[in-house]
Amino acid sequence: MECSITLQFFWLFAKVVGVLAVLGIARGLVWLVNLLLVAPRFDPLRNLPGPDAAAFQSHFGEVNDPDITPEIYHDWTTKQFGKTFRYHGFGRHDYRLMSFDLRVLSHVLTSSVYEKPWQTRRYLGRLLGRGVFNMEGAEHRALRKLIGPAFTSQAVKAMSPIFFQKAEELRDRWDALVSAGGSVSSSSTTFDVAHWISRTTFDVFGLAGLDYHFNALHDESEEVYSAYRRMFAISDKSSQLRVLKQLYLPIVEKIWPDEKDKITQKCLRTIRDCGMGLIQTKREAIMAEKFDFCAEEKDILSLLIKSNLSNEPSNRLSDTELLDQLSSFLFAGSDSTALAITWCLHLLSQYPEIQDRLRAEIMAAPSPDATVASKRNSTSSVSSTSSVMQADAIEALPFLDAVLREALRVSPPVHGTVRVATADDLIPVSTPVVLRNGKIIHEDGHIRIRKGSFVHIPVEGINMAEETWGPDAREFNPDRWSALPASAQTPSFPGLANVMSFSFGHAACPGWRFALLEAKVILATLLPQFVFRPAEGVEIGKYNSVMTRPFVRDHLEDGGIQLPLRIERYVD
Repeated sequence: MECSITLQFFWLFAKVVGVLAVLGIARGLVWLVNLLLVAPRFDPLRNLPGPDAAAFQSHFGEVNDPDITPEIYHDWTTKQFGKTFRYHGFGRHDYRLMSFDLRVLSHVLTSSVYEKPWQTRRYLGRLLGRGVFNMEGAEHRALRKLIGPAFTSQAVKAMSPIFFQKAEELRDRWDALVSAGGSVSSSSTTFDVAHWISRTTFDVFGLAGLDYHFNALHDESEEVYSAYRRMFAISDKSSQLRVLKQLYLPIVEKIWPDEKDKITQKCLRTIRDCGMGLIQTKREAIMAEKFDFCAEEKDILSLLIKSNLSNEPSNRLSDTELLDQLSSFLFAGSDSTALAITWCLHLLSQYPEIQDRLRAEIMAAPSPDATVASKRNSTSSVSSTSSVMQADAIEALPFLDAVLREALRVSPPVHGTVRVATADDLIPVSTPVVLRNGKIIHEDGHIRIRKGSFVHIPVEGINMAEETWGPDAREFNPDRWSALPASAQTPSFPGLANVMSFSFGHAACPGWRFALLEAKVILATLLPQFVFRPAEGVEIGKYNSVMTRPFVRDHLEDGGIQLPLRIERYVD
């Protein structure tokens, strides 16, 4: 009798499981049919012009590869589709909007309807926590308000002694490398400037952001620096399959971590333990002083803690949330600035006449305080007033400003970004769009977009649009900044006229002043000392991995991210 009841129970259980399985499969099939066949037929982006694709063909390669996108964008916008079109994401069913119409981009980047996709936020959040760069809505606005005081012009100028200190340390390290690598007849050598610049900007942010000495310029063994580098080296080389696993099946990384997962988790623990200790120590020091800052307490961590303590208790960030902001700034601030400087040196090496002009301007500039030019070590510095005066003098150099702006225009650290519509919307256009059925969306008309659709923001493409910059838009020409065409003067994006390198709208980079001044100080310190030339037999390509990084063609797998240049001492 008991056996019969048991068999009946298992038979009933099996039927229930079978029914659930059938329902699950049926639901999956309905979802798949809707995704591939039904929804695309009613997608309003379907009728926009754009490249065609086979069933599962993707255009990600064409729109995300900075090695080919200048030509692709030029061809699509000027010869085939106009300024606003659609392309295919994960297949023919996946319509995505791309536009070079500034009115379209302004609407998308300023409207609350559009947010960073959850995939982007999860990917960044996995490494950096819930920082300002992957938050949206009210949380994002509150964080922007909190961090604002840390990036005012006055606050950034107060950090200038750190910029000068680390720039001079880099100069001295390179001088030693040139001496070691040069022959008797030629004081020059070739090495990876990308790596050295990255070490410098990491050190800068360590002091300016955390009041912490990474000392990466002298020794790369410091545990937090090493943890960041190992973690992002893994991230930069992650396959698409690995990224998809991290996004859609994060539980796998926790239950069955592979060796790379274990290294990443260990690095995150190291960063978090050190960061929490720094925050606690700094907060205790500030509380002991009753919020009064001495002249030396200008680091971003101090400013954030002071601002946080000034809030109502219910609005204060936890230590974990403060650490997430610092991790985000450390990644975005150090890496993006390092890439901006690296690409600028690369361009200067290719245009020696521009390099000579820039060096002459820097060397001819009067120094407001001779002590600023004196050497400093990691424990000594000149007065803050002197450094601010020198920073003002560097910022006033017109050709240095033009060179850096132009480098950021043609080689932005971020190649592009994506937004997703959180509701159905009408996007205004300023340029007519000819639909595939021959109908025209006229100027001041609207494009319909449905909830869940992706919008690609082509940062590099906007920076090099011929309609804005003229027929030489893809060329490096700093002189264009002395006589900007009317089309390049409005609207003004943060820090740069009509250049999207710092983005636009509520997601614009809050640290653009920091990045520009740091880059100018480093360039102004290096150019009077060294001449930069292309490395012999080396061709540099661009690799898109969150940011646009340099690599030696045909050696990406074995050489990794690098930009070797031949460097020699400047002799007047």
